[in-house]
Amino acid sequence: MDKKYFVYILLTEKNTLYCGYTDNVEKRFKQHLEGKGAKYTRANRPIKILYTKEFISKSEAMKEENRIKKLSHNQKLALCSQTNY
Repeated sequence: MDKKYFVYILLTEKNTLYCGYTDNVEKRFKQHLEGKGAKYTRANRPIKILYTKEFISKSEAMKEENRIKKLSHNQKLALCSQTNY
């Protein structure tokens, strides 16, 4: 079975958005909740997953994460509204 990668966007308690990539969204979200994720999410506690998108390679997921991080807050929200997570 081929490994799959995901880009995800989290909503934080401070109404900010965090974007990352992983091979297991639920496990990574739990890490963020436990303060074991990114430095940003230790200071800005995530409250829910707003968006995920699946990729077949780590490289593609990282490229998409980079693209999303350059979007404005409103553009990221618009992207999230296009999916049913």
